[in-house]
Amino acid sequence: MIPLDPPSDPTVPPPRRSQTDIVVASILSMVEAGRLSPGDRLPIEKDLAEQLGVSRGSLREGIRALAVLGVVETRQGDGTYVTALDATKLLGPLTLFADRQMNAEPAQLLHVRRVLEAESAALAARLATDEQIAAMTALLDRLDALLEAGAEQSDISAIIDVDTEFHGRIAQAGGNPLLAALVDSLAGRTYRSRVWRALEERGVTAATQGEHRGILAEIERRDPDRARMRMHLHLLAVEDFAATHRLDTTPSETDAEDADAPIQEEPSGNEYSASVDANTSAL
Repeated sequence: MIPLDPPSDPTVPPPRRSQTDIVVASILSMVEAGRLSPGDRLPIEKDLAEQLGVSRGSLREGIRALAVLGVVETRQGDGTYVTALDATKLLGPLTLFADRQMNAEPAQLLHVRRVLEAESAALAARLATDEQIAAMTALLDRLDALLEAGAEQSDISAIIDVDTEFHGRIAQAGGNPLLAALVDSLAGRTYRSRVWRALEERGVTAATQGEHRGILAEIERRDPDRARMRMHLHLLAVEDFAATHRLDTTPSETDAEDADAPIQEEPSGNEYSASVDANTSAL
């Protein structure tokens, strides 16, 4: 049997890390050790470069990489700061892959969403507070009102928005911020597939609302297994639809408006903060 991690050859020197890698690893280490906390301002470029033993150019490259990862952010004229390090921001790089996957194989992304949300429903059945359940109930009442008002024909996006919020509330009630952030990210990227299904299958939104009520009933009864099963079946229908239909992945009008929005310029800050902003905005 071949070992998964064969021993390294002691005669071969380990690969040399670039100065940029040193910057990234060093700042991440400072964050993990608590020497840098969310909201802290990084030292000025000259001092930080000397502290890490790297050139200013390498420092800027490392800061740019950390900005892309959501670990730091630059404020024009004020320096570079550690972000709040919330899960949504740190999952930013994952969303790029999710977007590409949604365009290429939407059913695969929907499969991942089903796995995650089924477990989030089970967690919510164990941990949701009465207040959280009441908030979910209020959302479904809003959805009922939209359906009664004929929104299925006139405002399908309003229905999908409430649907998305309901799923987000379940994930938040599960008490796992990372899982909730993943669910929120994937739900946003499957938006068009759900709109497409609502337009293609007559009466599907009413049926979906019935499934929502069933999921909530199991959460309220504190039955994790049945809540998991109901969420699994609920999302399987969307996944099956995506697997058998070609989805329109053309950017929406909102996307186009966002893309065309002008970028506001601010006064330039210190040298490496300005460099980070200029290069990050180009990514």
